[in-house]
Amino acid sequence: MLKAYALLTICVVVWGSNFVFGKILVQDFSPTLLTMLRLLFIVLFLSGLSFYKKQFKRVKSKDLLSVVFLGIIGVFINQWSFFVGLQTADPTTSALILATTPILTSFLAAIFLKEKLTLQMLMGSVVAIIGIYFVVAKGNVSSIQIDNGLLWIVLTMVTFAVMIIMTRLLSHRINPLTITLYSNIVGLIVSIPFAFSLDTPLRISSNVSDWALLIGTAVVVHGMAALIWNQNIRHVDASKASILSNLEPFVAMIMGVVLLYKPITSTEIAGSLLIVGGVVLSTYQRKRLKRLGRQSLT
Repeated sequence: MLKAYALLTICVVVWGSNFVFGKILVQDFSPTLLTMLRLLFIVLFLSGLSFYKKQFKRVKSKDLLSVVFLGIIGVFINQWSFFVGLQTADPTTSALILATTPILTSFLAAIFLKEKLTLQMLMGSVVAIIGIYFVVAKGNVSSIQIDNGLLWIVLTMVTFAVMIIMTRLLSHRINPLTITLYSNIVGLIVSIPFAFSLDTPLRISSNVSDWALLIGTAVVVHGMAALIWNQNIRHVDASKASILSNLEPFVAMIMGVVLLYKPITSTEIAGSLLIVGGVVLSTYQRKRLKRLGRQSLT
């Protein structure tokens, strides 16, 4: 049990650190090219894993359109908007916005999966939104200026919620690893022409350490960490694991201090508590959906 919690904590640290590492990478790689390269290494990792597990299966024609849609919206646009946003957005604030994904997922599940909306979820949503407003306004609620990068991060959050819902629907017919592999292949194919047309000027680092960080985060964040999470989530209490995953924004804060020398403000702490508290309140009875969200990354 202790080992399982330790491994889950490592996963949370990895996911929380991804915001800071992404911020570092977009300084040396143009965002669309970075998306394409990251997807390339994710596909290579997932292909090798699929062959190793002998789960390299064909997708039926009736599901092909859904997988293509998932690859465009839930993979390419999701990752592309993430890196575009991080060019100017604060990584801690970005992590806090993405922490509200389970709330939007709950609303989408109510619309498309006919799941019930509860008063508890609505109350938690309000608390989380107040926390976001507090953080974005930096404590000055009478005058708020929204960084354009944060709007892209909101798009990242929306597409991630869509990915969770679509993966949940497809997982009834297709193995999650197969879904993720093919959707990432679609995302990679779509990203190639955009990488050389949207990014002007095209920036690519010649530093070996930058490439190591790119490859390492691609494989570790979207491959190994997600696999470790799914393998150990069954050994611990689901509600405790769900709360543990909501610590990602605080990890982003700490990593921001360590790697970017960005001080933590009292406003960020207060807003973080409101956001995470709201998410926990609204998703307390939605453990299964939260777990499926993590499975969409494998």
